[in-house]
Amino acid sequence: MSKTISVESSDRLKEFTQSFRLFLVIFYSEQDAASKAITNFPEQLSTTTSIPDSMKFAKVDVAVRQEIADEYQITTIPSFVYFKNGKVVDKVQGVNAAQLTNLMRKIKTDAEGAKSNDASSSSGGGSSSANWRGAELPRGYGDITSQIELQRCELLNVDSEGGSVRVLFDSSKPSTLSGGKATAKDWVESDTDEQLMLFMPFQSVLKLHTLQITSLPPQDDDDDEAPMRPRTIKLFSNKPHNLGFDEAEDMASTQTIELSEKDWSAEGTASIPLRYVKFQNVTSLVMFVVNGDGDSEKVRLDRLRLIGEAGEKREMGKLEKIGDGSE
Repeated sequence: MSKTISVESSDRLKEFTQSFRLFLVIFYSEQDAASKAITNFPEQLSTTTSIPDSMKFAKVDVAVRQEIADEYQITTIPSFVYFKNGKVVDKVQGVNAAQLTNLMRKIKTDAEGAKSNDASSSSGGGSSSANWRGAELPRGYGDITSQIELQRCELLNVDSEGGSVRVLFDSSKPSTLSGGKATAKDWVESDTDEQLMLFMPFQSVLKLHTLQITSLPPQDDDDDEAPMRPRTIKLFSNKPHNLGFDEAEDMASTQTIELSEKDWSAEGTASIPLRYVKFQNVTSLVMFVVNGDGDSEKVRLDRLRLIGEAGEKREMGKLEKIGDGSE
């Protein structure tokens, strides 16, 4: 389990809570001995709830980051705010033994549940919407989408009225297929034209076998402005950062993919085999959607899944430094 994260700003805290399914924030003060001592609580808890890349802890010194404390209405130190899937689900203010015990039990239960779900997803088992997959896993390989460093992903030319880059890696069933009406768009669309450029850095060195793309544009043949599914996609491996569109147009790709109507399943997913020998030691992937399969000026992506094997963790330094532009 990684060390507790130190939070520098409200925006950084929001990024962290969105990046990890389970996230606990401790508000304390370096000036208060009792408050400072209790910050060891998450470190002790982490020894019994080891859920890699799903459960994380952070701390906020209210004397330094009062604006963050005010945002979460913290009136007592220490205080504990527990996030699940980016939303506050519990809060304990002050050293209340009974409430802290209950919070610990809840976190351990949620963490074990997350671990079970991850195991089910990796083995290809289960069909619930919480672990939805639009295509079968290739035999012998697992879903390694969780190895993507969400907080460092970058998506260029995305329509701001659609979803953020994180919805692409959401494990839930797309709202278009679930039958219910989404409260917010859980897909992304291109903005000024049909091209998209997605940079995905990884936490481990990966062996990539298959790329699964789900695209569910509205089925209205009379709407010329309706977004399209992607047709031509260029993949670039091991780039230190995102590419520019002109740069990617001229650069030789690791693999170029041409999709047709027959490649899409009934649930709108294309399962694309990669040239495995070229994707053996991959630390990042740039996906360039060159064009769509029609005459519209927009392309739509609902979900992305990476299938393969995860190797050794990369040496990225302390988690506290994530986002400073270094690796």
